[in-house]
Amino acid sequence: MPKNKTHKGTAKRIRTTGSGKLMRQQTGLRHRMEVKSSKETRDLSGIVPLAKADVKRVKKLLGR
Repeated sequence: MPKNKTHKGTAKRIRTTGSGKLMRQQTGLRHRMEVKSSKETRDLSGIVPLAKADVKRVKKLLGR
């Protein structure tokens, strides 16, 4: 039986913390920046934990 391959698209977008939490970048920072307020831009710039509902699926994609 062959090994499972890591899904490279997911691996580039999601980081794992030392404790095993999955963190992702927030969406909405790629275009239409002139419309968004500075506060909105700052709020979107941080990384946030992955939604609980997605964790199982993403871990499988990452081979964990």
